[in-house]
Amino acid sequence: MLTLYQFEPVWGLPNASPFCMKLETYLRMTHLDYQVDTSADVRKAPKGKLPYIKDNGKIIADSNLIIDYLKATYGDPLDGHLSPMDAAVALAFQRLIEENLYWALVYSRWIDEKNWPTTKAVYFSDLPLVLRSIIPKIALKSVTQNLQGHGMGRHTPTEIYHIATLDLQALSSFLHDKPYFMGDQPTTLDASAYSVLANILDDTLTSPLRENAMQLENLGRYCDRMHQAYYA
Repeated sequence: MLTLYQFEPVWGLPNASPFCMKLETYLRMTHLDYQVDTSADVRKAPKGKLPYIKDNGKIIADSNLIIDYLKATYGDPLDGHLSPMDAAVALAFQRLIEENLYWALVYSRWIDEKNWPTTKAVYFSDLPLVLRSIIPKIALKSVTQNLQGHGMGRHTPTEIYHIATLDLQALSSFLHDKPYFMGDQPTTLDASAYSVLANILDDTLTSPLRENAMQLENLGRYCDRMHQAYYA
């Protein structure tokens, strides 16, 4: 059976990692049989990140490469009906979500001073006491460097949340009153969109990012539909 290696659920979410949640959502959407292993050491994971999978002896890392593998191996029940133009639009929105909006979510959790104590407690409270004052500092430094390298971390907080709000408004406008982003049928884009939006809208942490998302009511209704369809 296919094994999904990912983080444990927290905050009432299927996963606080949008990429882990995206992959599990995709597996549920496609009705593929899988089991979950949350005991993997991320430091020893392929590419040093979760999620990854093991399937028929093959280990594949990166959520997008994993989905490509699953489509090639088990078929493409979600996206096969899309025209080349629609597939291009879906890919562009996926990139907006995963390569831009995601980083504003990371900023809101790790760098925003109001939320860092909660984030630190969730991720590191189970560490031995001697490590609890060391590892969070190392992790925070790594996340800060990643944000700087991406470019999002070079902006002011006001600029970061403004950039993210434009992304949210674009998603809300494109979704409009459709049940799914590409129309009446769910696609892979929905696995990505739901996973990031649900993490943004979760009420564990507060930030201008969440406040602005809450004002776009169709995004909340969309997340409720996805939750009922695949996690109820």
